Amino acid sequence: MEKAELVEELRSLLAGDVAEIKEQVDELKSRFYRLHRAGAVAESASTEIVSASDKPAAPTDATVSEGVQANSTDAPQDDNDAALEQEFKQLLGIYKTKRQELLQKQEAEMAANLAKKQAILDEMRSMAESETADVSQNIQHFRELQAEWKTIGQVSPQDLATLQKQYSQYQEQFYDLVKINNELREYDFKKNLEQKNALIAAAEALKDKADIVEANRMLQKLHEEWAEIGPVAKELREDIWTRFKEASTVVNKRHQEYFEQLHTKEKENLEKKEALVAQVRDIDIDSLASNKDWDEATQKVTALQAEWKTIGFAPKKNNQQIYDEFREYTNRFFAAKTAYYKGMRDELTANLKAKRAILAEAESLKDSTEWRETTDKMIELQKRWKEIGPVPRKYSEELWKQFTCACDQFFENRKSARKADHESYLQRKAAKAEQLEKEEALSNDRRKLIRMYEAIEAETKTMENNMGFFSGKATKLLESMQKKIDANKKKMAEIETKLKELDD
Repeated sequence: MEKAELVEELRSLLAGDVAEIKEQVDELKSRFYRLHRAGAVAESASTEIVSASDKPAAPTDATVSEGVQANSTDAPQDDNDAALEQEFKQLLGIYKTKRQELLQKQEAEMAANLAKKQAILDEMRSMAESETADVSQNIQHFRELQAEWKTIGQVSPQDLATLQKQYSQYQEQFYDLVKINNELREYDFKKNLEQKNALIAAAEALKDKADIVEANRMLQKLHEEWAEIGPVAKELREDIWTRFKEASTVVNKRHQEYFEQLHTKEKENLEKKEALVAQVRDIDIDSLASNKDWDEATQKVTALQAEWKTIGFAPKKNNQQIYDEFREYTNRFFAAKTAYYKGMRDELTANLKAKRAILAEAESLKDSTEWRETTDKMIELQKRWKEIGPVPRKYSEELWKQFTCACDQFFENRKSARKADHESYLQRKAAKAEQLEKEEALSNDRRKLIRMYEAIEAETKTMENNMGFFSGKATKLLESMQKKIDANKKKMAEIETKLKELDD
């Protein structure tokens, strides 16, 4: 059922008897607020979760704006939910007022019933303890008191046991004192025995009832009826009570085992919920530094919330506390996530502003011919661009194209200019190479002449030294050597002339 249907169902119930609708109202209240909490969690998830790209990149302004638009479109639904919740609370207030009035009325009635039953007990005690009264005359009045007792409504639970005990006690005392004929006495005993046997049979049948809580409630009702039935024959009292008590013990044992199992299950549920609380508590929010990190953590928290819904109630004294603790940590997570994406949106905006400033500077430099200085500036702009974080996706591609276009235009201009310079350089280099090649021919010729000069010079010195060793008789030999020395010196002079020409 939707919330509106639950509100109408509650309104319809309030038109009936307030005394008969407590369980239905409690169920409606539980279902309404389960829907309300589920709606709140869903709304939190839808407004807080900002979808990220497949790769670990920052969200775009489009993604952020989509989250804002989602919030704005949800506003009418939020108002409707608030109105339904307010109306539901008002109806609950009316129910509480009516129930309070009913309880006050019931308390007054139970107080009046208590006074009536105590008055009857006083009369019954007087007759049961009287040893001089004409018992035969009291029998009819005693039966009238019994009949009147059954017509009186409920009393408070704390008074019920005492009243029933006294009622049974005075009945038994009175019948023990009554000196009536056996037929009348046996008739009452037989009637009471039949009624108590019927109660025993009903109690024994409860052992097979599937709903053990309902079986226990019915057993208590049987005990109330038992207490209101008069005694049976004295020799049967112990046996019949034992049978009733044994049948009751079976139901009570099942009831006890049921709640023991229930408590065990609730304890297990508490341990499971404590483990879920520990998992969501141990998520290191400060370490979540990317969209991928937040997406993975969100999937984990969502899975924990889904698992929580599959676990039953914890013990009553712990149930609300563990739920509040789990909700606190999940709320803390989603609040941190909202803050993260809000901060990222601000960062994206700041990055966009910074990159637009760099683009403007690049645009102003793209036509510069100050090649060295502008190249350094362009490289510095590119470095700064890389250091700046991401920008909203809807601006990213166009902004990057404009920036790279400005940079490319400058470097293409520089490349064209350098190409012309390079061609001139190649021409100069070729001419220089040719010149160097010429000089290297010349250099080889000079080295050859120098080696030739040195060889002739060494030969000449050797011959001049040898001439001192010959006597005057070797005139022809000396003349021959002298001619050769003169020829060598002539060659040396010629070589010196050639070297001077090469050096020039």
